Amino acid sequence: MLALIALGSAVWWNWPLRLPTAPSVRNLAAAVSPVLAPTKVVSSPLSVVVLPFANLSTNPEQEYFADAITEDLTTDLSRISGSFVIAPMTAFTYKGKAVAAQQIGSALGVRYVLNGSVQRTDHHVQVNVQLIDAQSGAQLWADRLESDRADLVKGQKEITGRLARTLNLELTEAVHRRAEQAGVVDIDAQDFLLRGWALYYRPASASVRQAALQAFERALELDPESIDGRIGIGTVLADDLVLSFSNSRDQDIARADQVLSEALERALNRSMAHFAMGVLRRVENRLGDSKIELETAIALDRNNARALQQLGLTLMWLGQPERAIPEIEKAIRLNPYDPNIASYYWALGSSNLVSGRIDDAANLLEKARAANPRFFFVHLWLAAPLALREELDEAKSALTQSLKLRPEISSLAQWRAEYPWYANPQFVAVAEPTLYAGLRRAGFPEE
Repeated sequence: MLALIALGSAVWWNWPLRLPTAPSVRNLAAAVSPVLAPTKVVSSPLSVVVLPFANLSTNPEQEYFADAITEDLTTDLSRISGSFVIAPMTAFTYKGKAVAAQQIGSALGVRYVLNGSVQRTDHHVQVNVQLIDAQSGAQLWADRLESDRADLVKGQKEITGRLARTLNLELTEAVHRRAEQAGVVDIDAQDFLLRGWALYYRPASASVRQAALQAFERALELDPESIDGRIGIGTVLADDLVLSFSNSRDQDIARADQVLSEALERALNRSMAHFAMGVLRRVENRLGDSKIELETAIALDRNNARALQQLGLTLMWLGQPERAIPEIEKAIRLNPYDPNIASYYWALGSSNLVSGRIDDAANLLEKARAANPRFFFVHLWLAAPLALREELDEAKSALTQSLKLRPEISSLAQWRAEYPWYANPQFVAVAEPTLYAGLRRAGFPEE
C-alpha cells in the first residue's frame, strides 16, 4: 500500500504543465464539492492554501496556463522550511466556487489563503495575486506581475519564482507579527525558527542580525536535533562575516562550519544550507568550493535569489565578471523587493565596474547606497567609478563615508588583508584598471 501511495504522489508531482483538454485529475478534483466542516487545529503557523488562479483571458483554452501557475507556485511554497501547504488536488476542489477565506481556512486548517488571476494575450502575461488572513479575512499583501517573454514557459517560471520568493518573505513576516501581537512568550522551536527568518529578511544591521541569531540559537536549544536551527545559525554567521557585522571572525567561522556541516550530514538536499556554506567558503577564500556549493543551492531551489547573487559575486572574484552579471540580474528579477536589495545592486554594480562599464556601475552603486547607506563597502566601491569619471569631489566624499563606517579599512593593503579574495590574482587582473585604479585616483592609499 505504501508503495502505491508513493507511486501516486510521484505521478502527481511530475504531471505535465500543459494538460490535454480531455478530462484530467484536475477536472475531477474540481467536480468534487469541498468539505467545509470546521477544523479545530491549525497545523502550522506557516500554513497556506493556493487557490486555483482565475483565467481572465478571452480564450478559455488558456485555462491550463492559469492552472500551471497555481501548481508551480504550490510546489515552490512547499519548499519553504516549516511550511504546511495544501496539496493541489484539494485546492482545485474550490475552482470556480465563491467561498469566503475564513470558511476555507476553517475547513482546511490553514492560516493564509492565496488567490489570484492570470490574463494572457499573445506573448504578454499579467498576474494579480493577494494574500488573505484566513482568520480575519483581511488582505495582507497584493502584487501585480507582468511578463513579455516570447518563451512563455520561461515567463511562467519567472513569475512563479518571484511570487514564491516574495511570499516567503511575506509569510514569515506575517507569522512574526501575529506572534508579537498575541504577546506569545512560551513558544516552541518552530516559532523561534520563523521569528529568526523574519528578522533575517529585514534590512540588515548588526542589532537585527543579533536578534535573528538569538532566535535560531533558542530554536536549537529547544530542539537539539533541529536541522533548520543549524541552517539558520550558519546562515546568519556567514552573512555577518561578509557584511562585517562579526566581532569574532575566527570563532564565527568555526561555529558556522560546525553547524552547517552537521546540517548537511543530516540533509544534503537543503538549498539554504548549501547557500550558507557557499558564502562561508568564500569568507575562507576557498572560491572554487564556494562556486560548487552555490551552484548546488540553485540546483536544489531555482528561486534561491540570494544564492544567485552570491554565485555572481564568487564568479566575479574568480575573475569572471561577465558570467557574474546575468546571475545577479536574475536574482534581482526574482527578488526585486527584497528588504536587502542594496546588496544586490552593489553586487551588480561591482561586476559592471570590473567589466569596464563605468557609468552602469556608478548608477547601480548609487542605487545600493540609497537603499542602505550602512554598508561601508558600497561607499568604497562607489568611489572608484566616480573617480574614473573625474567626479573627484563626489569620490572623496564616498571615501570619507566609508572610513567613517569602517575606519580600520583605510588602505588597499588593509582591505585585502581583511578580505583576502580581493587579492585573488584572477580578480586583480580585471580589477586593477577599474576598481583599484579608480580608488587610487580618489585618494585611497596603497598602504
